[in-house]
Amino acid sequence: MSDRGHDVQWVYLDDADRRIVQVGDRVCSDAGGLPTYEVLALTDGRAWLRDERSGADHLMPLTRFLWKAG
Repeated sequence: MSDRGHDVQWVYLDDADRRIVQVGDRVCSDAGGLPTYEVLALTDGRAWLRDERSGADHLMPLTRFLWKAG
């Protein structure tokens, strides 16, 4: 399990901010920062993600994420 979530400053993403999410960014949908995902690729408003805890890959819409590690 990764300990990268400790002492992370999370930045709230509004609609404009979601457009600047980049490959390599860490995002989450919950203010508590879990689960966290690394952005692997972006396509058509969706992100290919890797769950940092389980290592599983997912495809989700960017609108699902409200937070980005700053």
